[in-house]
Amino acid sequence: MGTIFHVQFPGLGLEFTLDRVALSLGGFNIYWYGVLIALGLILGMALAFHYAPDFGLNADRLVDVVVVGTIMGIVCARIAYVAMAPFEYESIWDMIAVRDGGLAIYGGVIGAFVFGGLAARWRRVPLLPLFDVVAMGFLVGQGIGRWGNFVNQEAFGTNTTLPWGMYSEGTCNYLTGVQATLAAQGITVDPTQPVHPTFLYESLWCLFGLLVLWLYRRHRRFHGQLFLMYIIWYGLGRYWIEGLRTDSLLIGDTGLRFSQIVALVSVAAAVTLMVYGLQRSRGRTLLVPLAVEDIKKQDRAGDRFTPDSLPASTPHREFVAATAAMNKRLADLDLDAPAGTAEPDRAPEQQAAPEQQAEPAAPAPEDAPAEPARTPEVSDTPEAGDNP
Repeated sequence: MGTIFHVQFPGLGLEFTLDRVALSLGGFNIYWYGVLIALGLILGMALAFHYAPDFGLNADRLVDVVVVGTIMGIVCARIAYVAMAPFEYESIWDMIAVRDGGLAIYGGVIGAFVFGGLAARWRRVPLLPLFDVVAMGFLVGQGIGRWGNFVNQEAFGTNTTLPWGMYSEGTCNYLTGVQATLAAQGITVDPTQPVHPTFLYESLWCLFGLLVLWLYRRHRRFHGQLFLMYIIWYGLGRYWIEGLRTDSLLIGDTGLRFSQIVALVSVAAAVTLMVYGLQRSRGRTLLVPLAVEDIKKQDRAGDRFTPDSLPASTPHREFVAATAAMNKRLADLDLDAPAGTAEPDRAPEQQAAPEQQAEPAAPAPEDAPAEPARTPEVSDTPEAGDNP
């Protein structure tokens, strides 16, 4: 058996008995913390893969990017926590032991996006659309993963008289141990009284943010907008919630909370980029180039194949159908045919990307009167490139 916590919510009349160990196999303990983190990752990835066509992303290449981003996100989250932990680890094994908790979320977010972005360049996955769809997946993972803190009885706040205040042996023991340290920082706590369940605040904040991004996804104006919305939404919530916590990671002896500083800087940067992006995209319809499966054949085809595009407001099922039809058209394209041969017909619902070759008009019947020659019209259709 692992550590047992008797958790109470006195104002609500609720009590729970929590065992940190979910399962033991041959003497090896599998903790609820890890189970919940894994569940959040799996559901977040499932959401990203489901909506990948709506963002012009190929699911097969997305797998490699997500795997790299996930692994490096966990590594960077642990590195950030160890680097700013208010104690020293006895060995390297203690530093890498994450089963007991100890992941700095902002370190994980930064690591996942940086290394995931590098993997996207390697796998030729569009970067900003990738960040858009992954932002929704992050909110799923964070909203569920925070419940691992509940099982561990960590990441809670100062005392509160609100009805949902939480108390357990874990909160009492921790606050007793840091009471003097917090007092030196001007924070007064009573270990015998309920505390803010800040893990719950952040979980609800992330899940509500997911709903906002999901509802707005078809109204986005430029690639990267959902990602910026995620940075702003999460940063605002994290700044507020971090101010309630008693276990914040501090920057050296400055007394400044690491997560609050990162939140402020990231929100300011994201708001600036959001205003710029909205101004640049004013009056434009965001077109999403559909995901090509066989990029090697696309390269060989050159000008003989042009990917289709659809407006971002298109329903999900139409993105799926149009992407399948376009990739079938590429698969049916005969690269050994003489140059100048038209590519297979497009499905009528697909919007052709710019510079596609016009299909030759059907010959008129022999007995039909000849039409007078007309001056060719110059198309003023703008290119369907990514909006900034």
